[in-house]
Amino acid sequence: MDYTVVIPVLIAFGLSVLAGPVVIPILRRLKMDQTEREDGVKSHLKKAGTPTMGGVIILFAVAVTSLIYVREYPNVVPVLFLTLGFGLIGFLDDYLKVVLRRSDGLMPMQKMTLQIVVTAVFAFYIVRVAHIPTTILIPFSGGQYWDIGWLAIPVLFFAVIGTVNGVNFTDGLDGLASSVTVLVATFFTVVAIGMESGIEPITCAVVGALLGFLLFNVYPASVFMGDTGSLALGGFVAGAAYMMQMPLFIIIVGLIYVVEVLSVMLQVAYFKKTGGKRLFKMAPIHHHFELCGWSETKIVAVFSIITAILCLIGLLAL
Repeated sequence: MDYTVVIPVLIAFGLSVLAGPVVIPILRRLKMDQTEREDGVKSHLKKAGTPTMGGVIILFAVAVTSLIYVREYPNVVPVLFLTLGFGLIGFLDDYLKVVLRRSDGLMPMQKMTLQIVVTAVFAFYIVRVAHIPTTILIPFSGGQYWDIGWLAIPVLFFAVIGTVNGVNFTDGLDGLASSVTVLVATFFTVVAIGMESGIEPITCAVVGALLGFLLFNVYPASVFMGDTGSLALGGFVAGAAYMMQMPLFIIIVGLIYVVEVLSVMLQVAYFKKTGGKRLFKMAPIHHHFELCGWSETKIVAVFSIITAILCLIGLLAL
């Protein structure tokens, strides 16, 4: 237990803490700094110049820790692949934005194509190589599984890409995506140990890496994770859930991600329907609360408390 749970947390935490003071000055020297939208939350303008792409710290800590365990725990492979695969897409997006100054980064079609390719490789691996059943554990059913037949693969694509972009939308405040996801990763660690799923080294690695990263990412942040980090974390959440046949549990423990995505979709739909009116003061919804007068630290604390409670509900739902 210590070897597969405590040690990977400590290794990843140590690597993350050690990498921070090395990586952050490099990012600053390479001018990989955040640009803030003029039409965004005005208090964020002071963040311009803070280095982004800090997700490389998380990826480094998670990858190195996972590789230590991969021989004994082969089920780590697909989760690590999805984490690194989406992390690489995020890295390309960040690089185009902050280094080459292409304001939109990857074109939407390029980004979606890459996400579909990474998800397709993951789907092939878990079905054909790892032989993970495509049946889905139903929450609060007492261990019943749902066989949705041929729909399983389309649902997998929707769940993976939806989760990845949900985490991406959540990454808008200092420490928000990190704080919410470290709790979700802790939930998956508890379940992985209980189910003996063989992915606990990577779930623990993510917990440790995020705890280390939070030392640099809490308000006021000295580095942002960027799409490099947020897309990688989304890949991790989706990968861990699918390795344990638990995609429906993402809706419970990752409800913050779902609400963030829905707030953007509703805002856009309402804006178009009403000819320019807004449902929220700003989307994603964490910005709405900011414009209502909440501080960043209050929003992060409230969203984290909600996630902690949702993780407890998730355990009850097993």
